[in-house]
Amino acid sequence: MKKLLLFLILFANVCFLMGDGMNLEHSKINFWNDKGYFVQKNIKVFDNDQISAKIDGKWENYALKPLPDKFIKWSVERRIATIEDIKKGKMPGLAGPHNGMVASYGIARNDSRFKINNAVKGMGYCPKADKINDVIKILEDTKDKGFDVKLKTLVDLYNNVDKYYDRKRLLSLELYSTKDFETGTFLNEMEYPNVSIVFLDIPCFEVKAVPELLHPDNPNLTDYQKAIVKYANLIHSYFHGKFSRMFIAVVYNVIEVYDNSPEPKARGRRIVPPLP
Repeated sequence: MKKLLLFLILFANVCFLMGDGMNLEHSKINFWNDKGYFVQKNIKVFDNDQISAKIDGKWENYALKPLPDKFIKWSVERRIATIEDIKKGKMPGLAGPHNGMVASYGIARNDSRFKINNAVKGMGYCPKADKINDVIKILEDTKDKGFDVKLKTLVDLYNNVDKYYDRKRLLSLELYSTKDFETGTFLNEMEYPNVSIVFLDIPCFEVKAVPELLHPDNPNLTDYQKAIVKYANLIHSYFHGKFSRMFIAVVYNVIEVYDNSPEPKARGRRIVPPLP
């Protein structure tokens, strides 16, 4: 009897760690409907740069805040410098504004006992609502041009970042999550919509944000949300080549910004909103 009990305990532990052999890259919660897309139900986005997120069963209200000049100056200069390196045949480095390390928490995937997750995500700027169609047209008009033309187009956009882009939002793609495979980041953001994004560089920044996940097949997206999905996929394929499907767009709504640079007046101090 003791041997049988020990076997059952060991078997249960193996099942917990291994899942059922079919659903390792999922969680105990299914976020997808029978039409093949999901609807994020734990955030509410308002037109006045206010957002609510359901955290630990309670709705929390946040005001979106703009990325500071120091962040924008660093981000634009580093992006343009990377393009200049590419023109010279140099491979882009991993540090800098493109690769944001997204730390999230929420729900354990079936192949893990941990609810915490960290993943590097490609990050970019999110166009303003009144400029996004203009930016899409710029990209569509040049997407079949030579690589030099496309790089120049990107530099022109970066040099006019405040004309075209919204400082209160960063933009990314959830490249790997589908109904059949879910990343830890996706699951956590759907369950607990608070994240921390760290950009490894000098200066170093941390952005705390509320993620807004937009599935391209969701018919209830607003016109602006549909345009965001289109733009996010277009700017990705503009540089990396055409893909066979549209990916989930993720808007990271900026709430707080910290300067994590190793200098005396930084070292993790909050700069947005400014301290009293």
